[in-house]
Amino acid sequence: MKKLVTIFTLGIILIGIGTSCLKIDETEEPTREQEQINLKSYINNLIAKGNEVDTTALGIYYITIEEGSGDYPKTGDTLTVGYAAYFSDGYLFDSSIWHNTTDSTYTFVLGTPPLIQGWDDGMKVINKDGKAQLIVPSDFAYGSVGSGIVNPFQTLVFVVSMKDIKPLNN
Repeated sequence: MKKLVTIFTLGIILIGIGTSCLKIDETEEPTREQEQINLKSYINNLIAKGNEVDTTALGIYYITIEEGSGDYPKTGDTLTVGYAAYFSDGYLFDSSIWHNTTDSTYTFVLGTPPLIQGWDDGMKVINKDGKAQLIVPSDFAYGSVGSGIVNPFQTLVFVVSMKDIKPLNN
């Protein structure tokens, strides 16, 4: 009887393993067209909530949350920012606090080497002590290949506070 129970249990386990291998992932591959639909919906939702959405010449959407003061950064300037990075569904996937627990900032030279194109372009609309939300379409982020947990054709949303701008010539 004990042998029969063992054989029966093994059979159930093997059937479970076999059928789990046959499951087909029904999630669709992301597409540029689906991203564009989602992006339009996201932007329309922001506007419906009373936000003033603007775009850079490149096509990065942004909302100025707090206007700063002084000059805007240029390529070669050293920037210190605090940021949180989200997917358009609200999932937080990165933050400056995760990388610098001392003061929760991230310091980098704008455009050298370029980070994602949308990040670099979006920085140019935030002056010192300013804060903005940047909405970066995948064409200006990780495109059709994605990166790490960022899926292909994934719109990225950054909330950025510009802490400091050190001009290239200083």
